[in-house]
Amino acid sequence: MRSLVTGGAGFIGSTLVDRLLVEGHEVDVIDDFSTGSLSNLADARSSAGRALTIHHLDITAPAVVELMARRRPELVFHLAAQADVRVSVNRPVFDATVNIIGSLHVLEGARQAETERVIFAASGGTLYGEPAPEDLPVREAHPHQPLSPYGVAKKSVLDYLVAYRELHALEFSALALANVYGPRQDPHGEAGVVAIFAERLLRGEPVTIFGDGEQTRDFVYVDDVVDAFVRAATRGGGLVCNIGTGQETSVNMLLTTMAEQAGVKAIPVRAPGRPGELMRSSLDVGRAAIQLGWRPWTELADGTGAVLEFVRRQLS
Repeated sequence: MRSLVTGGAGFIGSTLVDRLLVEGHEVDVIDDFSTGSLSNLADARSSAGRALTIHHLDITAPAVVELMARRRPELVFHLAAQADVRVSVNRPVFDATVNIIGSLHVLEGARQAETERVIFAASGGTLYGEPAPEDLPVREAHPHQPLSPYGVAKKSVLDYLVAYRELHALEFSALALANVYGPRQDPHGEAGVVAIFAERLLRGEPVTIFGDGEQTRDFVYVDDVVDAFVRAATRGGGLVCNIGTGQETSVNMLLTTMAEQAGVKAIPVRAPGRPGELMRSSLDVGRAAIQLGWRPWTELADGTGAVLEFVRRQLS
């Protein structure tokens, strides 16, 4: 089967590419390398041969449509995005250009290629706004009320997916991802807090805590997320499925846990909270269990341990 992965040089995308190649797919990667890296695809490039083709291309370019129409992927995994909430607050037009216009190019390319299904990386961390404590972990039926331009853009793409399904019979599955973490995540890009903490702890540098540190996130490991993407290629048509753990972990608790694992003393530096960020977040994954046959299996301590080991190797 021929699959195309946008954002395939990112840490999630490259891990997905590895999985698809192992399962016998021919894979096209589209990435502009603004945040992704060829080093993330080093193993794939050395072993895949002609099964892997990498295209250095920005999804905001109309050439994406022409490329997809020519390559005719059967499956499209759309992960490319401007993924930093802070950037979306400061540069909403840029965010919309990448996340809405870019996604429309991908959908148009999939339509012209007669792609069987688009699997979209939605945002479970921003889609539902700031749910009341009694609504956590939040279900997919909760009103979609994003509070950042990034979340608004991701919600808009969900609406376009529904429209393309009705107008053009282009099937989709959408995965509302919690806070994904794991090896290959770049602590210098729009990375999540786990990658940032890992590098700073191992370097013996101060760790910045924004706000009081009691804000919570639902941290889900990248291998678990990739498994959900693969399952969504054949299941969950026309649905949004939450992909998380259903558990809340505070930033303070995360730092304490990772410092203990690293065998170092954390030096927290307090800073003001950042606009557009939520106080609490966790996702109910019951629908994914039913529709995709998926559940997370990686415990947080195991996942953070893997990240620390990865960063330790990179630093050495």
